[in-house]
Amino acid sequence: MKVYAAFDLHSRSSHLAVLDEQGEKLLNKKLSNDAENMILALEPYRQKLQAVAVESTFNWYWLVDALMESGYPVRLANPAAIQKYSGLKHSDDASDARWLAEMLRLDILPQGYIYPREHRPVRDLLRKRMHLAKLRTSMINSLSNIIARNAGVSLKADKIKQTTCDNVSPLLAGDDDLALSGWVSKDTIDYLTRQIKTVEKVVVSKIKLRPEYKLLLTMPGVGIVLCLTIMLETGPIDRFPHVGNYASYCRKVPTRWTSAGKGKGRGNKKNGNKYLSWAFSEAAEIGRRHDPKLKAYYDRKAARTNTTVAHSALAHKLCRAAYHIMRDQVPFEVNKLFG
Repeated sequence: MKVYAAFDLHSRSSHLAVLDEQGEKLLNKKLSNDAENMILALEPYRQKLQAVAVESTFNWYWLVDALMESGYPVRLANPAAIQKYSGLKHSDDASDARWLAEMLRLDILPQGYIYPREHRPVRDLLRKRMHLAKLRTSMINSLSNIIARNAGVSLKADKIKQTTCDNVSPLLAGDDDLALSGWVSKDTIDYLTRQIKTVEKVVVSKIKLRPEYKLLLTMPGVGIVLCLTIMLETGPIDRFPHVGNYASYCRKVPTRWTSAGKGKGRGNKKNGNKYLSWAFSEAAEIGRRHDPKLKAYYDRKAARTNTTVAHSALAHKLCRAAYHIMRDQVPFEVNKLFG
């Protein structure tokens, strides 16, 4: 007899469902989030267990790692792709766990990628760098607005970020309150800059670009940090059969449902990897500043539409180019980008 199990995972507790090959319930039990007890609950079914499904929630690492270390075959369920019958009158954690086990039994469970455990810490460290960079950008925008309102000066971000020269204080020196606001903002920006550089230094010292990703450095707008981000967030490129799958995973395709030429709503625009979305957006922003052909494409697109659409279109093209670079092991060719 074949057996299938699934955990509906939450922050403090989980529901375990176990079904036989006919879909009959063998167990449906609430458990505290303790790896030892959860593995113990599976032990009576070990010999017949085909797989264990775990929902890809924010906290799946520890449970998946514990199950795999104990020798259980694990399947990571992709919640964004799981459909439930909309006519259900009642649903709870027990029924959710059973539905996961049922999809596993029927071999229709949408699955996610179990990222290798040994690379997760440095990937998460790079994600922290992105978090710090976003905080710094928010502080820069706020300070820039204060200066524009009170001094009538448009101070560029590069000038604000300079740590060797204080370009902010002289502009707000006429008022004690404004001066303090500027000093606090500038000091926070400088602190975040130092932390970002610390993270970058550690990441670059700990992990090296694998050969199949080195050619990403030939892309305009992509330096070592963005290249490492793309490498660590993408994983093996062969898990994406087509360029469209990769672009969708990077959140670089529009989300729209149509029927008979008419709009029927939108899909889940957050389905995909937000860190890759950020990486290619950064590459597009930096690339258009330094590459004449990228800038020309951006300007033409912006003239016909708007700057937001132009930026998204350029990021999408760079995303597609990166896929072919990683898959085919070829350098970036700007003529092919717009061919």
